[in-house]
Amino acid sequence: MSKYYSMQKLLKTGARYLIAFGERSNGKTYQALEYALTQYVKTGGQCAILRRNKEDFKGKRAGAYWDNLICNGDGINRVKQLTKNKYDNIIYYAGKWFLAYYDEELNKFIHEPDPFAYAFALSDMEHEKGNSYPKIETIIFDEFMTRGSNGRTYLQDEFVLFMNTLSTIIRQRDNVKIIMCANTVSRYCPYFEEMGLKHIRQMKRGTIDVYNYGDSGLKVAVEYCDRPSAFKASDVYFAFDNPKMKMITGKGDDIWELDIYPHLKYKFDKSDIQFSYFIIFHEYTLQADIVIKDNEAFTFIHKKTTPVKHEDQDLIFTTEASQKCNYIGKLTKPVTKAGRKILWFFAANKVFYASNEIGEITNHYLQWCDKAA
Repeated sequence: MSKYYSMQKLLKTGARYLIAFGERSNGKTYQALEYALTQYVKTGGQCAILRRNKEDFKGKRAGAYWDNLICNGDGINRVKQLTKNKYDNIIYYAGKWFLAYYDEELNKFIHEPDPFAYAFALSDMEHEKGNSYPKIETIIFDEFMTRGSNGRTYLQDEFVLFMNTLSTIIRQRDNVKIIMCANTVSRYCPYFEEMGLKHIRQMKRGTIDVYNYGDSGLKVAVEYCDRPSAFKASDVYFAFDNPKMKMITGKGDDIWELDIYPHLKYKFDKSDIQFSYFIIFHEYTLQADIVIKDNEAFTFIHKKTTPVKHEDQDLIFTTEASQKCNYIGKLTKPVTKAGRKILWFFAANKVFYASNEIGEITNHYLQWCDKAA
């Protein structure tokens, strides 16, 4: 078994969009960057590096972005190899990366006159609309999935921003390869739905799904990266008896990085349910039961597997606009007495979930509530 992930099978699909997701530190980003640099050396085709926020390109983060190609896991300088010893370093300046070498006589780096890669932040694309990048032939969107924690959430209408960014770069051409990489940080990702990737959550590690879109010629290939080797030397540092460590080591059948959400510790009867409402978030429908039992009150949220029976009467929270009085948008911004009572359970930390996945879906819906206009 290979020590690191290889993108060769994904590239052989010939798809315009190549999506690779899997465990941390398995070589996804390295493979994408190596492909981009190889193409530049061969054809002169430049690369675009996309990230969500412009902060990702500040200071040492941007300067060190290509460091793994300067010295990879085997101690090899791939920059030097690919450029046949002409360059051995990469420097970052003003949103651009340049191939470079260190001149000991001048005591400074000497770099190519033109960059081989550009930095683009989706949050800052309003300033790029008039620019032209006719030589960019590889676009890499790294960490396109996010957990939505620590302030790192999806941007408002992010997929539209992503498409606008691609339009700005590609213009009228058809020779651009788009590579999207991510860790398995969340089962919910808006790109899955927006791109019609219907089976991505059911994929098994080591498999590739290919999506075609009618007669358009568009092909998207998605790979759930296999674990390259059974053991990494660094695993010893994360051997604690803690289910959250699986997201780092990649061990287990399911390595999606879900937060641990509160689970109900005892059973209740149907007669204990005082009120039920529903949350419709993208393709998911959740049922929330407000339960009173033994002088305790709490909300239990689980997946609704059948259609809502009284959709014209039941209280339904949804991201879609509706003229129906029983359909409401933002749970976190109540406009009725019932809404304020429902929100109290969240504020008082008295909400329990049937699974961590249900908790994750609910959490993403609540984030939408907080940031939606």
